[in-house]
Amino acid sequence: QVQLVDSGGGLVQVGGSLRLSCAASGRNFFRYAMGWFRQAPGKERELVAAIRWDGGSTYYPDSVKGRFTISRDNAKNTVYLQMNSLKAEDTAVYSCAAGGKYPGLAESHYDYWGQGTQVTVSS
Repeated sequence: QVQLVDSGGGLVQVGGSLRLSCAASGRNFFRYAMGWFRQAPGKERELVAAIRWDGGSTYYPDSVKGRFTISRDNAKNTVYLQMNSLKAEDTAVYSCAAGGKYPGLAESHYDYWGQGTQVTVSS
């Protein structure tokens, strides 16, 4: 079992930066791939970043590539999402998720979810 707690969201202006954190409890955090998803009002949840269990590979969709960076510190049971050059369309609730060993694109790949943290980018 893994419990995930997201934090770090807030209000930021266009072009600004935020770093989200996802703290995990449970002994087996290091075994799981991690993903960050977001859901904007009226839209489906989408994957914005994922990282392999050992941090050895990452995935980003084109919409955030070059602006977002996912990383993990298995010694601290924490995964991060650094978001730079934020745009108004990045406004959403962001949630971390854990599942499998390798990054998956689908929500169904992930077994454990954080509660979400709101990111609002104002223009």
